[in-house]
Amino acid sequence: MKIVIIEDEIPAAKRIEKLIKEVEKDAEIVAKLDSIASSVHWFNQNPQPDLVLMDIELADGQSFEIFNRVKITSPVIFTTAYDEFALKAFKVNSIDYLLKPVEIDELRKSIDKWNALKGSSQHVNIASLIDSFSTKKFKTRFLVKVGERLISIENEQIAYFMAEDKYSFLVTLDNKKYILDQSLDEIENSIDSRLFFRLNRQFIAPHKSIDAIHNHLNGKLKIILKLNQKVEIYVSREKASDFKFWLDN
Repeated sequence: MKIVIIEDEIPAAKRIEKLIKEVEKDAEIVAKLDSIASSVHWFNQNPQPDLVLMDIELADGQSFEIFNRVKITSPVIFTTAYDEFALKAFKVNSIDYLLKPVEIDELRKSIDKWNALKGSSQHVNIASLIDSFSTKKFKTRFLVKVGERLISIENEQIAYFMAEDKYSFLVTLDNKKYILDQSLDEIENSIDSRLFFRLNRQFIAPHKSIDAIHNHLNGKLKIILKLNQKVEIYVSREKASDFKFWLDN
């Protein structure tokens, strides 16, 4: 059995790996991943494993986002600190779950369940699971200050976000620049990653603002924004494949 563990807490990942070895001595841990980005990259580059153990809350967002970016056909057992009432969605969709800290008896039951389901016609509706369980609400507008007035900027009006001189700014499609109270990290966690992409430490942009993409040295990409063509923005080699996937979906 080839297993992938997706867990951003190192002690928890080590504990799960140890328990798996006790339950399934012949199991092979083919990857231990700690983020949405690294998981998407791995599944784009490797064959599907027999089983995935996936924590819900990762450092860069809810792991449900992985399913929006890459196709996963493997059975998934979620690990989570949520209580059983919140987890009723898993029961409906026939996906098992383990409450953290993971106990060996519960893990054994979950793996026994998936062993029993091998080759069956039962399928998991991931899309339904995401809709029924995920409670994250994305920001659709930002409140900015103009003199003594406050105005609301809708997502559709945003050309990009940028960090400059320890401040964060929102730039609109009509090239107006507004200062924001949030850091770029906070903005990234509050917006829909299907619409916006964190290009690097300084820029977050939507699809519509990408004017040109050029291959650069060492696998990097050079990005030119429509309203900021004098600035060359570089996407790292590590994020390049995620960026291409995001742009194409």
